[in-house]
Amino acid sequence: MALTMNDAKWDRRIRRANELASSYPFSAEGLHYYASVATFQKGIYGEIEKALADSPKISSDRPLRDELDFFLLLPKFPGFLSMIQQIAPAPLAEAALTLARKGSTAWQRAIEDFWYGDADLTAGMNEAGANAERLESNDHAAAADPDQVLAWIFLQPYAEYLADHREIEILDGTPSTCPLCGGKPAVGVLRSEGDGAKKSLICMLCAHEWLFRRIYCPACGEEREPQMAYYSAPEIAHVRVDVCDTCHTYLKSIDLTKTGLAVAVVDELATIPLDLWAREHGYQKLQINLLGT
Repeated sequence: MALTMNDAKWDRRIRRANELASSYPFSAEGLHYYASVATFQKGIYGEIEKALADSPKISSDRPLRDELDFFLLLPKFPGFLSMIQQIAPAPLAEAALTLARKGSTAWQRAIEDFWYGDADLTAGMNEAGANAERLESNDHAAAADPDQVLAWIFLQPYAEYLADHREIEILDGTPSTCPLCGGKPAVGVLRSEGDGAKKSLICMLCAHEWLFRRIYCPACGEEREPQMAYYSAPEIAHVRVDVCDTCHTYLKSIDLTKTGLAVAVVDELATIPLDLWAREHGYQKLQINLLGT
């Protein structure tokens, strides 16, 4: 079977997670967990791609979250919950078992609540002391609503497929949330441009990437340069913490001008010490990742 462009995209994430697990032993457990999740998500993406192969591209005028195909998605949900029970840390594994026992009506409700709602997956994650303990113990996503986390992980490949098969839209300005699905940014990316670097953000749900201003807070809109700063560690020089001293929010950015082999969403997961540093200094993360950090 020929390798498609989308297969290659997922394979890059999985390969990078396994590479970084060797380089960053403090994140190895979480990265191996992510690699297993991404392998499952790759399969879901491929099944969706095959099922919708003859469908036209979604119009750029139609909100991405207007699409939700339960006929396609629900049959895949039991297998997803079974996989999470086998590989996830105890709290999420137990939540998956509980949800599995509730049946298809509860599954549909969990999916709808996340897809159509405005779930704040950072709820409860911003007490600095508690977060440091969770990060050190790898108690992934312990403080977020577990049903919402499960729906988020399950729906990611579906949302990414919809984003990949949508008409291109020319944007005005630099929105702070994803222009396709409204999700928060999970990570920033810096790429070479002239003598400097241009910045973009990647969506936590559909993985869409959009251009963003270098000096601008995606949480509160602060644009005064003295209020914006970034920090990095010599050991992880290609990843930095972008902070706002107005709303005390942070988001990590991956500098591809320093490490071209980086995969933003994976390198963000691997750099837990930067999350510890940020939270110990009173900053709250804009959007948790799949590890709950």
